[in-house]
Amino acid sequence: MEIFTERFFKPPKDSFIIFGPRGTGKSTWLRNTFPDAYRVDLLDDRAYRDYIGHPERIKEVVTANPHTKHFIIDEVQKAPKLLDSIHSLIAEDKTNQFILSGSSARKLRRGGVNLLAGRAILTHFHPFMAAELGPDFSLETALRTGLIPLIVSANEPDKTLATYIALYLKEEVKEEGLVRNVGSFARFLEAISFSHGSILNLNHIARECQVSRKVVENYLSIIEDLLIGYKLPVFLKRARREMTVQPKFFLFDAGVYHHLRPKGPLDSPDEIGGIALEGLVLQHLKAWCDYSDGPVDCFFWKTRGGSEVDFILYGENYFWAIEVKNSRQIHPKSLKSLKAFLTDYPEAGGMLLYRGTEKRQIDGIACWPVEDFLLHLKPNNWPQMQ
Repeated sequence: MEIFTERFFKPPKDSFIIFGPRGTGKSTWLRNTFPDAYRVDLLDDRAYRDYIGHPERIKEVVTANPHTKHFIIDEVQKAPKLLDSIHSLIAEDKTNQFILSGSSARKLRRGGVNLLAGRAILTHFHPFMAAELGPDFSLETALRTGLIPLIVSANEPDKTLATYIALYLKEEVKEEGLVRNVGSFARFLEAISFSHGSILNLNHIARECQVSRKVVENYLSIIEDLLIGYKLPVFLKRARREMTVQPKFFLFDAGVYHHLRPKGPLDSPDEIGGIALEGLVLQHLKAWCDYSDGPVDCFFWKTRGGSEVDFILYGENYFWAIEVKNSRQIHPKSLKSLKAFLTDYPEAGGMLLYRGTEKRQIDGIACWPVEDFLLHLKPNNWPQMQ
């Protein structure tokens, strides 16, 4: 099965770098959006050998194609020295547009992405949003196998997801020499899945993996550089209470979490389901922030006294506190932390997402069925109660 859908990502008019994990559809989107572009795919062995040894070749290509205005370099992190040549090409002729895609920031950061000196806009590509899929979106399926386009379009999503994760271990970790012990890193991936949606405790993870904290810190940086996990910071602006300062950790896709997270008879399905739902909402919010105009950032809020709100969206035109509940009923205690936040920040709007079927307005807080909310969430268009 192959799903064709228009993506919400809108390309800048200037040269840009598009980062996104493997399988999120960057290459497909680039082919559809720039069908006449000259394309260099560094996953192709021959192209990789040509450009890793002779990065200046791109200048010869541009000179030999004067009528071509779009030049795509797929998986540019495999040949970071190309950035030097591309930097000078952008400086010499601003009529050409260079589009660099990457699934890892690690080699680029070490190899000179800063040499582009702001000449290429940094953008991010995400798994599907529910509204991109429309009637093809299923909340239950998304919680189990996620929204990575490669997985969504697969005939056997569960098996493809397992292969996808193994591919990351093989291609991105082992072949790039990012770690010395791939088995230890695989155990780390399993251990870090327990931290999905939780405040990071690196000492605990180190004990679980039987490695040093320093090794865990390195593994965590690899996860972030491969774009398959990220830290969510605490909202501290104008704080009136004593706040926690440690970030939370999330894997980038609900399906990846579901596959990595070991399950057994002592696990509560409601607990795992609640964490999965929280992560699914966050991956939508992260995509919405990146695809919308104007800077919007995502945080969480947690006081040392125990009040916690899952997500805070904060930007020039947006200020929302969002709580996610894996329940079909709205209980008074479900709104307690939201009300505490709105007392401190009356400028914000409050929203509760839950598994029920009715939209409700309770004490000024908008309560949405989570699937309905996700289907209405589109860039530059925040869902509003009718």
